[in-house]
Amino acid sequence: MSPQASSDQSVPAAESHECQCGHGGSAAPEEAGPPADLSFAGAVVDKAIEFMTSKKIDETAIASALLGGALGMLARNLADEAVIGVLQNAIASVQAGELHQSELHQEGGSHP
Repeated sequence: MSPQASSDQSVPAAESHECQCGHGGSAAPEEAGPPADLSFAGAVVDKAIEFMTSKKIDETAIASALLGGALGMLARNLADEAVIGVLQNAIASVQAGELHQSELHQEGGSHP
C-alpha cells in the first residue's frame, strides 16, 4: 500500500500491543515475554490481516503476501543459514501440530 493511500483504505492503527497470534502484551522489561517490538509488530500484522479480510481479499493471497514479505525481510537482515533455520523451525512447528494447537487456544474450541 502506498503512503498516499486514501484514508478509507489505510490500515487501522493497532490500538493494543497484544496480538492474536500469542505474542502477548506489553510486559515489564523484568518479566519474561516477547520484546516490545515483536508484540507491536504482531499487533500491526493482525490489524492488517483484519483489514484485508474485511476487503474480501482471498486468505491464501493474504498469507502468501505476508509470507513473501517476511521472507524478504529475513533475507535482508539474516544470513542464508539463519533464514534456513527459521524455516526449519516453522516446518517443525507445522509437523508437530503446533499451528492447530494455537488455533484451538485462540478459538477455545476443538480441531477435527
